[in-house]
Formats: sequence, C-alpha cells, structure tokens
Amino acid sequence: MATGHAGWDDEGEDIVCAAVSAILQSALLGLTEVARVDVTAETRKGRMDVRWAETARDDPAARAIVETAALSVEYIARQHPENVVAIRERDDG
Repeated sequence: MATGHAGWDDEGEDIVCAAVSAILQSALLGLTEVARVDVTAETRKGRMDVRWAETARDDPAARAIVETAALSVEYIARQHPENVVAIRERDDG
C-alpha cells in the first residue's frame, strides 16, 4: 500500500511523487501482465492498495517484480528522506 503525496513540489509538478507512482504502476502491470497474478487493486488520488493471494507470493516472477519495486522505492526514500518513507512489512508466514 502507498499513501500520500511526496510534497517535493506542487501537485502535478512533483517528480518525486511521479517517480514512486511510476514504479508502483509498473509493478502492478508486471504482476498482472507478466507474472499473470490475479490481483485486487484500488487506486485513487494519493493512494494505491494492491493485494494478491498468498499462494502467488512464492512465484519467482512475482517476487522479482515486487522486490524490484520495493528496492526502487527504498532508493528514492534514501535520496529524499523528507519526502518519502518506505516501510517494509515482513512476511513471516
């Protein structure tokens, strides 16, 4: 899940927010079109929530897509810590 806006610049001009949004939209596209994972996605202004079955989480393609997106957002968060906070939830299951 992602919420909020980066606040790096005015809405519509915020390249930090646009970068995170592009990464997450690409991950969603990769999950549905490349890995063929059945996802439930809710997107609206300032929020994106994507869910998929736990059984699909071991799929190598899905794991690669999600891990790449997470690393990319974490990288942006390190570059812009005042604008992006990345919190990784552990999957202990």
